Amino acid sequence: MEKKLFHYSGIIHAHSTYSDGQKSIPEIAAIADELKADFLLMSDHNTLQPKLDGLEGWYGNTLVGIGSELNDKDDKNHYLAFNIEKPVNHKVPASEYVCKVREQGGFGIIAHPDETRAHIQAYPPYPWTLWDSDCYDGIEIWNQMSEWMEGLTHFNKFWRAMHPRRSILSPKKKTLSRWDEGNLKRKITGVGGVDAHGHIHRMLGMFSVRIFRYKVSFRTIRTHILSEQELLKDDYRKALQIVYKAIKEAQCFVSHSYLGNASAFRFWAENESAVVQMGGTLQLDADTHLKVMNPEKAETRLIHNGKETIREEGSVLKFKITKPGIYRVEIRKSGKAWIFSNHIRIGVTSR
Repeated sequence: MEKKLFHYSGIIHAHSTYSDGQKSIPEIAAIADELKADFLLMSDHNTLQPKLDGLEGWYGNTLVGIGSELNDKDDKNHYLAFNIEKPVNHKVPASEYVCKVREQGGFGIIAHPDETRAHIQAYPPYPWTLWDSDCYDGIEIWNQMSEWMEGLTHFNKFWRAMHPRRSILSPKKKTLSRWDEGNLKRKITGVGGVDAHGHIHRMLGMFSVRIFRYKVSFRTIRTHILSEQELLKDDYRKALQIVYKAIKEAQCFVSHSYLGNASAFRFWAENESAVVQMGGTLQLDADTHLKVMNPEKAETRLIHNGKETIREEGSVLKFKITKPGIYRVEIRKSGKAWIFSNHIRIGVTSR
């Protein structure tokens, strides 16, 4: 890789007392800082008030950005809106507020897109239905709280309460397929979200347990960005723009930190003309290769246009590319889903 890239690991999708979370933003940021998160993107429901109250900025070594999670009148089409300066009216159809975010110069991520819950009526699903829109920028390909809730039944809830991080297994195949299909038409970023609230759940009558304390949630799904620019503390606004740009441009990957630190992972394409990282586009020639560096020896699956083409074990891997298309990799450790890259376009244009 020719250019030096700065790696930062962060947390996306968390709620505070400004909506239905259990702690204040300074308290939540302190937890993220303790767990060495480089950035934390808050998204309280249908409000931008914490940003207007001046709560963005550095908290120790953690950079906090504040957006808003919008939803429609049916409590569906949840949309994480970032890099906006004014509140977005969520009382209009989702097709409108998604585009209003873009009109402000912001970007948005579909939250828990294919959520389904069938076992406990008290916890209904909040899926995305607006798939014909071209205004959304990204998709949560892995949402920690959504996966935990989807697998919850009256029979397993005690085990899942005792082992919340072990209950997180993999992104949904349906969501990954949607993401791949969308990227065949245009660039759509894939991120991981935790959807942290710090909720208390009643398990046995009057007995309550805080299953997903922020400290537990923040040790599950991480989104990692790679940037040519360093995050400096002299101007938090400039630092946030670096984070936002890397996410919007798909210069990022997702990991489940319970399985290990994924910070050393790298995925790039190169030939005689250029070297590009995730989110980039490279011309196809006779000497085009994709390269993978895993933090440790692990199973790597190469996905081409949404279909698995190669499965190989190793820590440093090289794949010769002879066909145009969009490529990404999935990394599994001991058979468990660990790392998901964003796409690289080879021999195709993107918009």
